[in-house]
Amino acid sequence: MELIAVSGAETARGIDYTHESLSKQFSDYGIRQIELDLYADPEGGLYSSPSAWKLLGAPIDDPRRQFDFAEIMRKPGFKIIHASGFDYATHVPTLEQALEQIVAWSQSNPHHLPILVLLELKDSTLPLSGVKPKPFDASTLDELDRVVLNTVPEERRWIPDTIRGNHATLRDAVTKQGWPTLKESMGKIFFALDNTNGIRDRYVKDHPSLEGRAMFASVDADHPGAAWMKINNPIGDFEKIQSVVKQGFLVRTRADADTRQARSGDTKMRDAAMASGAQFISTDYPVRDERFTDYQVQWPNRAVYRRNPVAEHGGAR
Repeated sequence: MELIAVSGAETARGIDYTHESLSKQFSDYGIRQIELDLYADPEGGLYSSPSAWKLLGAPIDDPRRQFDFAEIMRKPGFKIIHASGFDYATHVPTLEQALEQIVAWSQSNPHHLPILVLLELKDSTLPLSGVKPKPFDASTLDELDRVVLNTVPEERRWIPDTIRGNHATLRDAVTKQGWPTLKESMGKIFFALDNTNGIRDRYVKDHPSLEGRAMFASVDADHPGAAWMKINNPIGDFEKIQSVVKQGFLVRTRADADTRQARSGDTKMRDAAMASGAQFISTDYPVRDERFTDYQVQWPNRAVYRRNPVAEHGGAR
């Protein structure tokens, strides 16, 4: 953290948070939505020697790490890294291992509420990282889908084709029929692309209703592939969130960002998120950070869910 702060104190403050293992998040905190940041590493070794190690003159050991970082990072695959070079520490280093952990927990808890896994695909990095990330081109996106579909059993997952069914478009399915009921959703895992830039456009290209894809994508409400949306500002976009939820779409919004709310104790963004009707609310604070304030995001009595105060169908059923 001291090294990161040299290049920018604000950057260091913004990433000064951590998360527990996936199984603990699911079991102890009732978390049903996670985000994994992915870098493509098709040949392996691109991220096996972080810049921080080089600048400090030696690898940084961490007793919490249950794997050989350098060894695993030398193997090909999609790597879970917040920011290459410096903010690289993780409980689980590869997408396949994360998916295996999620599936294992799901199989051990077969009646859980649906788990949404956001995948943020990263093709840029911070200065001084010493690495030029690989692009997420069409073939890399196809490989990502392959990993998801091959690792998550069909009976455990939702994909766009599942929700679309016999409807002409994915949008028609969720606005006319709605998402599956809560009872029908038990034990399911589904995936959404966090990106809304060129990567999203490449993912949707030639798949206007996300035919054959493994992930849902955040597109406009009139797009044929519309089913789930990322709307991260519950204050500025409060009415927009309520509008699309009432139409039957699922929405992910945020309660906090960059440690700001935890440091100040400001709950306006959290409260707006909870009142907006968004079915998934992201937070870095399912429990408070004792270094800061009492800020945290939980339903009363640590409930896993509550009935949606806005939606009339779709994800609220």
